[in-house]
Amino acid sequence: MDRVSHAVASYRKKKTPEFRVGDTVDVHVRIQEGEKERIQLFTGVVLCRKRSGIAETFTVRRIVQGEGVERIFPLHSPFVADVKVRKRSVVRRSKLYYLRHRSGKSARMKERIDTREEIVPGEASPAPEPAPAGATA
Repeated sequence: MDRVSHAVASYRKKKTPEFRVGDTVDVHVRIQEGEKERIQLFTGVVLCRKRSGIAETFTVRRIVQGEGVERIFPLHSPFVADVKVRKRSVVRRSKLYYLRHRSGKSARMKERIDTREEIVPGEASPAPEPAPAGATA
């Protein structure tokens, strides 16, 4: 590991959230107000993810009072407390910049439904039941 990678490794988050472009997410952002700190939610559609190590960012877009609002969040920033996925969508692009020019029904995306079961690490899968002695396949 070179010096830069070694120095940057301590700033990376240990567990990065799993989300993709097109997902509707809740971004929990830490806001400093005077002496107090609170968490504010920013809910919207992930337009893009730019992957570049510690400088990885993602852009989230939402509509507020008829105006589009986009925010770019650094993934490894201490101000991003958490990212929760609310809805997964089917997309065929890595950047959804075309949504900036769409509104209403034309900006809708088809929901993606994962059919595979979630595998929990450390939990054993149930063993298959043995076939009866008289049964043949």
